[in-house]
Amino acid sequence: MLSGDKVQRRHLPNQMKVNEPESLLYLSRSTLEALDITTAEVVASIEHLIRGRGQSRAWNAPKSVITPPDGRYMMATLSASDDPPYMAVKSLILNPRNRERGLSDINSLVTLLDSESGLPLAVMDGNWVTAVRTAGLSAVAAKRLARPESSIAAFIGCGVQANSHLRALAALFPLQEVRAFGRGSTNRDALCQVAEEMGFSAVPSSSAREAVTGADLIVSSVTLSPDLVPFVDARWLTPGVFATVTDLGTSWMNESMSAFDRIVIDDVEQEARMPEPLLDPALVSGDITGLVDGEVSGRCSDDERTAFVFRGMALGDLALAALAYQHAGETSAP
Repeated sequence: MLSGDKVQRRHLPNQMKVNEPESLLYLSRSTLEALDITTAEVVASIEHLIRGRGQSRAWNAPKSVITPPDGRYMMATLSASDDPPYMAVKSLILNPRNRERGLSDINSLVTLLDSESGLPLAVMDGNWVTAVRTAGLSAVAAKRLARPESSIAAFIGCGVQANSHLRALAALFPLQEVRAFGRGSTNRDALCQVAEEMGFSAVPSSSAREAVTGADLIVSSVTLSPDLVPFVDARWLTPGVFATVTDLGTSWMNESMSAFDRIVIDDVEQEARMPEPLLDPALVSGDITGLVDGEVSGRCSDDERTAFVFRGMALGDLALAALAYQHAGETSAP
């Protein structure tokens, strides 16, 4: 583990000599989970970096993506900040064939460097970072786009992202009922069990339409697949709903997205460089930076149908990596 004096070194003034760390901190998934980072901390860290971006103190590059013809999805993200002084790089591979090997569909790694000196600070499990930061980004958007009294949450896709979003949304809203629909029953039933253990009424839904009709909050996190046929229709949704779409919108019928009154994405600059848009640009009201900075309006009435559709913002990876590194330093300090 990292010693307390090494944690302090990153805060030394520029003119003072900084020694290279004797060893590189590795944070496994179990170590990261044991840090007990709260949703409030995640939201605050993401919002801080988003505001820093607007003040030229934080930066993120558009995603780099490779899509081999065999169905794999390879991606890398890059983000950096002067406050806190870190740079994060995430490398990720999604391979549906991993299931045959008994592995997760997605595996990834995050490296953290000092953004002033370039010295390596830590390497950590990228799957944990991705799960928690994605739910954190949704929470940042939900604070501004969902109705505060939202009590019914519907999950389309019941894997890792559904679990992380359930915990994040439960920290923000007075949830009472959780509905779950997935392409298999194992993850669906497991999510329902978690919801019940958290004190909510859990409803295993037999169809996507059954799950989303009448829901206040919707989370879609269907795993990307070349043979996925869109099956969620936004026209089913009740006025006042908020949907966070973490699966690039691939599970949603594209022609139905105009049913939303307001759609925010994560990064308009990144989106402009993507070969295929998430959705019709004419439907986009702005991005999460504008939402946090107040340049883009949040929910304007109780009956608006709002959505956050996103690819994943690299600043979110940095926000979580920085929190994890700082917490780990506090934990290991004498």
